[in-house]
Amino acid sequence: MAVTLHVPQHATGPLAAAFGAADVYALLAPLDCIIPLADPHSVDEALLAQLTPQRTIFRLPAALAADKPIQKKCLQWRDAGYRILLDGPDAGPVMAAHVDARALSVDASSELPGLHQLLPLPGPHLAYNIDDEEQLAAVSALGVSWFAGGYALRSARQQNDADEGTSRRRLLALLGLLARDADAHELEVPLKQDPALSYHLLKLVNSAAFGYTAPISSFHQAITLLGRRQLQRWLQLLLYARQQDDGKIHALLPLAAVRAAHMEALCALRGGDRDQQDLAFMAGVFSLLDVLLGMSMAEIVATLNLDHGVNDALLSRSGELGALLALVESGTHPPAALLASTGIDGETYWRSLLQAYQWAIQLSRNL
Repeated sequence: MAVTLHVPQHATGPLAAAFGAADVYALLAPLDCIIPLADPHSVDEALLAQLTPQRTIFRLPAALAADKPIQKKCLQWRDAGYRILLDGPDAGPVMAAHVDARALSVDASSELPGLHQLLPLPGPHLAYNIDDEEQLAAVSALGVSWFAGGYALRSARQQNDADEGTSRRRLLALLGLLARDADAHELEVPLKQDPALSYHLLKLVNSAAFGYTAPISSFHQAITLLGRRQLQRWLQLLLYARQQDDGKIHALLPLAAVRAAHMEALCALRGGDRDQQDLAFMAGVFSLLDVLLGMSMAEIVATLNLDHGVNDALLSRSGELGALLALVESGTHPPAALLASTGIDGETYWRSLLQAYQWAIQLSRNL
């Protein structure tokens, strides 16, 4: 797996600042970092000194592979341990050989390459701008194994009609219990009715992340060891952990985890107390429930007894939590006006986002 770090084209200053502001590789471990480059000549020795070769992949436009000076630079990078990902509709084995690229990068929203362009290269190949399951299936058929795009936000898991209604009612019942701080006995009822959620909860508390030596086999044990506050958080996230037909975790889970952790971190940075941080975490997790459940957010909120601040954030992105949620949803390039409205500077936002990614990576590995 890898993460793409987008910076303004023809400018490596922001990239150098990003790597200088935090230990990016440590926070994103074990993911590799893909860095798109419009101009390889803009990468100087000062920037290279901040990068870890074995975990850095440069993504280059295929049109540059015919340039002799760039070929030389790419071979130097290869000798130093960097990898090259060739991007563009003209990319293929011949162009890749000029810069010793081992994989291709494909824009799923454009005309896709043929199998003859990808198969001769070892990969892993990357496809980006994937907007729906049809595009995901098409690039998967080409042998692509790294995927990027908004498809997870547009393709919640489809179930048959009978299962969908039952599952939705159980999810909303569990959310309602969580929102009104129900006791452990009440929480056990919908959990016992949903084997997938039960399995993932017990798997999580028995994982190496918690370090318990004796196996935990009941919800009572889990509640005792985790504590009420942590259990509530895990259950909120485990709503997204339902296994798909192919055995994989729902693609919304990592995004929900990032949003939740980022909301909590930003709330803490603004001086929010423990209860306020819990509400920020909840707003981040619940912000994707309309996608997960295939319902409008108004319908979902109407069934729950949420804090007014969480309601306002989810329905209209208003109030303090709403402003933070809008900022978190803006991703890696938040508008200056959004940053100013929340009193968060760019470096603080970047550091908190990296920490949120780190937490989400750890969570995903334990599920």
